Amino acid sequence: MADFENVTKAVVPAAGLGTRFLPATKATPKEMLPIVDKPAIQYVVEEAVSAGLLDVLMVTGRHKRSIEDHFDVAYELEDALRAKGDEERLSQVQELVDLATMHYVRQGEPKGLGHAVLCAKQHVGDEPFACLLGDDLIDPRDPLLQRMIEVRATYGGSVIALMEVPREQISLYGAAAIEVTDQDDVVRVTDLVEKPPADEAPSNWAIIGRYVIDPAVFEVLEHTPPGRGGEIQLTDALRTLASRGTEEGGPVHGVLFRGRRYDTGNKLDYLRTVVQFAADREDLAPEFIPWLREFLDQAGS
Repeated sequence: MADFENVTKAVVPAAGLGTRFLPATKATPKEMLPIVDKPAIQYVVEEAVSAGLLDVLMVTGRHKRSIEDHFDVAYELEDALRAKGDEERLSQVQELVDLATMHYVRQGEPKGLGHAVLCAKQHVGDEPFACLLGDDLIDPRDPLLQRMIEVRATYGGSVIALMEVPREQISLYGAAAIEVTDQDDVVRVTDLVEKPPADEAPSNWAIIGRYVIDPAVFEVLEHTPPGRGGEIQLTDALRTLASRGTEEGGPVHGVLFRGRRYDTGNKLDYLRTVVQFAADREDLAPEFIPWLREFLDQAGS
């Protein structure tokens, strides 16, 4: 097996304007919208930490200070909880500070995901890194990111997470042309297309928001012109890397994910995610599920 460098850093793009959730996101980052009692961004950071990535760079923008505050010390809140003797909530607050070594950089203009990743160049340097998008939450019982890091260690290059979607939905995603390997859940990616029309998509395997990326992507992104939507697309840069050998930062492999993924990118999927998480909580499910059944019975009558 080739000796490929370990992955130790995670990059989390969080500079989007959250326009699909207005007016709630006028003053509150969409990443801070709660999934029951934790903001979505916390689940993402916890996933990175569970995969052994303790160095996390958040790519933020204006009006995103509350994300930094969430992972920072809150002296007044801690003092108030301590004075009340509320050790459980005090522990929850304090654990956030020690969760990971957090770093922050601002994306000055919303020029797309590829540009957001390029903002991480100085921090990441010449190391491979994971990129986690906050719209996709992966169930902690399905260690997707760990598997992707293992695949990177085997093949080098970059690794993307792929999930099969109905043909009529593929235009919402980047789509991959793939070739099988000797591992059931791993494919070689031969081409990538950002949000293709359904009849032009190379497959139904869609890119979801988890990547393990070779640092060669930075040089490619610097020369990648704006693509779909007038933005610098990470998919376009990965398409370039897919045609390269390991000595040039390629190739690109995909992990076929068949586990539990929760989408928080639009209002309907966000509501579904909240309900699913609440129904899976031992402290909430005994009361929440019967109430939900009763509500649905009344709504259907």
